[in-house]
Amino acid sequence: MDCTDGKYIFGTVKVGERGQIVIPKDARNIFGIKSGDLVLVVGDEKRGIGIVKADKFKKIAMKILDSINNNEDD
Repeated sequence: MDCTDGKYIFGTVKVGERGQIVIPKDARNIFGIKSGDLVLVVGDEKRGIGIVKADKFKKIAMKILDSINNNEDD
């Protein structure tokens, strides 16, 4: 369900005995998550858990590192 400004509510999922969940199909389609993709699970005790495709996070991390390196050169 599209809420607003690219923010979504995909419904609820049940956590299995081994702590597994199924990412809803609509979420997989919107975020381009396919079988075999790596995802990074991040968490904040106050804000909750987030799932990010590992390749997207790598791009963000590289930008941060580049920014740090550029600032050190100044």
